[in-house]
Amino acid sequence: MNFKTLTSPVGILRILQVVFSCIAFSLVASVKAYTDSYGSWSMFTWCLCFAITICIIVLELTGLCQNVPISWDDFTSAFSMLASLMLFTTSIMYPAVYLQGTCTGNSCGCRAGATAMSILCFFAYAIEVGLTRAKPGEISGFLSTIPGLLKVFQAYVTCVIFSLLPGSYPLAGIQWCVAVYSICFIITTLVIILTIGRLLPRLPINFEKILIGYNILAVAMYITVAVMWPYYWFKNIPTRPSDPGQGQAWDNILGVTFLTYINLIAYIVDLVYSTRMVFFVVPA
Repeated sequence: MNFKTLTSPVGILRILQVVFSCIAFSLVASVKAYTDSYGSWSMFTWCLCFAITICIIVLELTGLCQNVPISWDDFTSAFSMLASLMLFTTSIMYPAVYLQGTCTGNSCGCRAGATAMSILCFFAYAIEVGLTRAKPGEISGFLSTIPGLLKVFQAYVTCVIFSLLPGSYPLAGIQWCVAVYSICFIITTLVIILTIGRLLPRLPINFEKILIGYNILAVAMYITVAVMWPYYWFKNIPTRPSDPGQGQAWDNILGVTFLTYINLIAYIVDLVYSTRMVFFVVPA
């Protein structure tokens, strides 16, 4: 039993993550304030963070993480980044839906408490990302570097984009945009899986050069999407329709537009870091 894993700064943060996420979903479950898709997503986020973090703590405490056939550092770095993003989304979405003017009494207090715990849990994971991020000169896994963390960010943002996409794509330009989202998501996710699975060294390619080439291609494709998506959707409907159903669809399209720009910036930053970064540096 390696009890040092519990007393280290990262170990303490993980204990706090378990506590905060447990309190969050317990408060919401006690008043059953998760009846729609937004509430279900929030509960899923808190339960997932709680379960995976418990598993990480147990495996590191018992030393069994050394026998797991994956890159453990890459897995924990990727998960802490993913958890941060999911909790950031939940900490905004849940109170926006469940803490409205009609919220009163004990139920409202539990919802507010869950929101506060969710925010604290987000900060706990975000601090872990900062503590475990590879520093210059350190020998580390790819997913603990800035480009690796950006890969997780890009994949998550694309998942949110998918959730906001309309049901039909009548124009070729819109179909191209959806194809770009899909292609970049598949390749980015594949890079993450291959890294965690320790499969990259087995590939008969130069990973660094291929990654830089992919980033250049992704930036070029996202630039076209950043122009074509708003052009095709907003040229005929420049303002939000008054009809509630059409207004919701317009909001989703606007959300996809902003997320496209965010992902474009992420790919540009990824490209810059990838071209300058040395993955394994031998300390002097």
